[in-house]
Amino acid sequence: MSAVVNRPLEADGRTRVRLSELVALRARVAKAALPRLESRAMRAGQQSSRLYGRGMDYAESRVYQPGDDVRRLDWRLTARSGRLHTKLFQEEREGRLLILLDTHESMRFGTRVRFKSVQAARVAAIAAWYAVRAGERVGLMEFGGGDRLLRPQSGPRGALAVCGALAEWDGADARAPGEQLSDALQRASRLMHGANRVLLISDGLSCDEAAHGRLLDLSRKAGVRVLVVADALELSMPAPGRYPLEHEGERREVVLFGERQRREFQQLLGAGQARLNELAQRLGMSHRTMDTASDPVDAVMALLAPGVRR
Repeated sequence: MSAVVNRPLEADGRTRVRLSELVALRARVAKAALPRLESRAMRAGQQSSRLYGRGMDYAESRVYQPGDDVRRLDWRLTARSGRLHTKLFQEEREGRLLILLDTHESMRFGTRVRFKSVQAARVAAIAAWYAVRAGERVGLMEFGGGDRLLRPQSGPRGALAVCGALAEWDGADARAPGEQLSDALQRASRLMHGANRVLLISDGLSCDEAAHGRLLDLSRKAGVRVLVVADALELSMPAPGRYPLEHEGERREVVLFGERQRREFQQLLGAGQARLNELAQRLGMSHRTMDTASDPVDAVMALLAPGVRR
């Protein structure tokens, strides 16, 4: 068994994202049962999703944000709290899903079947096909390896655009030295383009202390789901043995025989996914962990289903 973290040339679907595989996932999603989205009314030709807009039914109030309609200010809550608050109303219209994709170099690692980066791209593609099938627009934002953004688009063309971006971004050289999760969340909060749902896909290694507040702030604007992609070595203590590793063409061997040594190795590798899972748990967000060998279709669709809490 080997863990490889260099950047190969072939788009083989194991170490590099293969566009044809992402496009083919459309058929898998099309065959799966589609949970009914929460709505009060249906419009012809589109499936409605619940979000906060300018409808007739009051939903809740939140802290005023730049760009909010001043005619929607909640003056009673503003007077009580001393901070401007805006009333939110439930409206049935086209929903928008923004996928936040971790492209740090740490994602280019894997000991079972495929790299975390490839599994993350498969998850994102499934989420995109699911969203457009449910009548939502879908967009994509990367963090850690660059700052590229694909604005939400509707229909199969929107999902195809996401698949194309996933393959293109995976094949490009990283344009950034890395980005803390808190910074990425702050950037996403500014560049949501009306998204009412957010799916964060990451291995958690960039999760910092400030991410708690930023993730909480983001959740006030949209429903946030978290999917942690992890390698088998990050999830459980490895069996005794010798583990060859390769990074940027340089091969090393890690010798793990003692129980304490193997436990500490697993804890070191798995620190990121443990932090992100704990953060999502603390904030009461829907979250799942997926290894690199699993089939993500059912898990992703269940995570994005309305009303899911864990």
